Amino acid sequence: MNVLNTAYLLMSAKLKTAQHSETKKQSPTNFIFEDFEQFAALSGDALLIVDAQGSIIKYNDTFKRLSGYTIRDLKKLHFSALFDAQDKETLLKSMQGFFTAPSTKANKNTMECDVRMISKKGETLWMRWKQQLAGGLLYCSARGLEDIKQHEETLRRREKQLLEAESIGRMGNWTWTLGEDTIEWSDQIYRIFGVEKQNFAPTLESMNAMVHRADIMRVNQVFERAIIEENDYDMEFRIQRPDGETRFIRAEGRCSFDEESEVTALYGIMQDMTERVLYERNLKTAKEQAEEAYAARTQFLANMSHELRTPLNAIIGFSEMIERQLLGPIGNEKYLEYIGGIRESGEHLLDLISDILDMSKIEAGKYELDLEEINITKTIKVAAHMIEGRAHDSDIKVSVDPKINETLNIIADRRAILQICLNLLSNAVKFSKHGGQVDIQCLERDNYISLKVSDNGIGIPANKLASITRPFEQISSSYARDHEGSGLGLAITKELCEIHGGSLFIDSTLDVGTTVTVRLPYDAYKAQKKKSA
Repeated sequence: MNVLNTAYLLMSAKLKTAQHSETKKQSPTNFIFEDFEQFAALSGDALLIVDAQGSIIKYNDTFKRLSGYTIRDLKKLHFSALFDAQDKETLLKSMQGFFTAPSTKANKNTMECDVRMISKKGETLWMRWKQQLAGGLLYCSARGLEDIKQHEETLRRREKQLLEAESIGRMGNWTWTLGEDTIEWSDQIYRIFGVEKQNFAPTLESMNAMVHRADIMRVNQVFERAIIEENDYDMEFRIQRPDGETRFIRAEGRCSFDEESEVTALYGIMQDMTERVLYERNLKTAKEQAEEAYAARTQFLANMSHELRTPLNAIIGFSEMIERQLLGPIGNEKYLEYIGGIRESGEHLLDLISDILDMSKIEAGKYELDLEEINITKTIKVAAHMIEGRAHDSDIKVSVDPKINETLNIIADRRAILQICLNLLSNAVKFSKHGGQVDIQCLERDNYISLKVSDNGIGIPANKLASITRPFEQISSSYARDHEGSGLGLAITKELCEIHGGSLFIDSTLDVGTTVTVRLPYDAYKAQKKKSA
């Protein structure tokens, strides 16, 4: 307050000097007070006159009503005491500059400012003050700003609500005036495009630079058509943000017209629809996969009904013939052949059922590995020996790489690894041509072993490579008919590899042959532990 009082003393000195120079020419008091009451009654503003000492020497009823002060109060009240402490220093500094301005014969300069006046009851009243120095006295008028301030506060609150709504909806508004290069963006659109407001100027060129190349022409055509047809529009397009992320944007807009009904501007909103678009795409993909899985299972069941009937018919038929002794007494050698057929059919049926059960356990997450140290080379040779009989019937040679490491040990599930080898060899023999060749290799790498099974058989079509390892998938119905089996071999093999922490790859050319590569870690326990961490 000492600084404020000093400022006001300086102003008072200036006022006294001005009063002294004007005294000889006219009487300020007569000039001021003559018919003041009648003049003041005509105004709805608060009017008052302040002398050089800061005393309020004249005021109207409006000021008295707003301030709440009595006549006795106003006689003792200093002019600076009317204002809020936050505005007082600003007001007095402005007045100081006002009084220290070069004096003229008739100083008609007017000072205007918005300040808060404090009533006697302590109420804060926003007022717009106008002041003018004349005859050594300060003439003041004040008009209430409460309605304006409330309106401004309402606008600020609604603007804040709009910004929050835009943020929640990932939506922003924009305006483009025809003929101008710049575009007005709200804060949310800057965030949608992934740019900083202070470092990015939204123009037609800079926006087009971020629109996906495949969508630029369509975006510009929509804008042009909206202007020509003078119609509303909406569209979806992609943008490439500076961080490389692709976002999906929906824009809706309208035309703005002048008095001659000519289009002067386009305005509207842009909304980030990325999450919705990706969700819909994932939903569509899931639906398609579900439909494909359903179709694959239907086809699988149709094939399996054929596969199951064949051995069952053989088992039932041969058993019935033996039971009735249709070829004579049981001692007939022909019965031995039938008994062999029953055994083979039973084994085939067991294989089919085992595949189905294994796949079901894997899909349900119930397949547990019994990990131990095994000799992978011995397991490969056992599998090759087990498949030799089937290969011999088709004059197919199964060859194990002679350079294979006989002492190579890994930690894995013995039964699962044997099943992997048998499935790969069985497929290679099944789909090889008469007199074909099947080769097996086991290569040692830094972090895994690479087991390769190659054949020169019928191969797999390129468009089927991605789906051949899915459960219940087969290349075609004719493929299933010509080669017996459940069609689950590769699917089970792939799952068993992945359970061990490995992977499966297929390289095939139609009518040339197929190579299936299985990568397995040296220690499946460590691979599983690392994966779960």
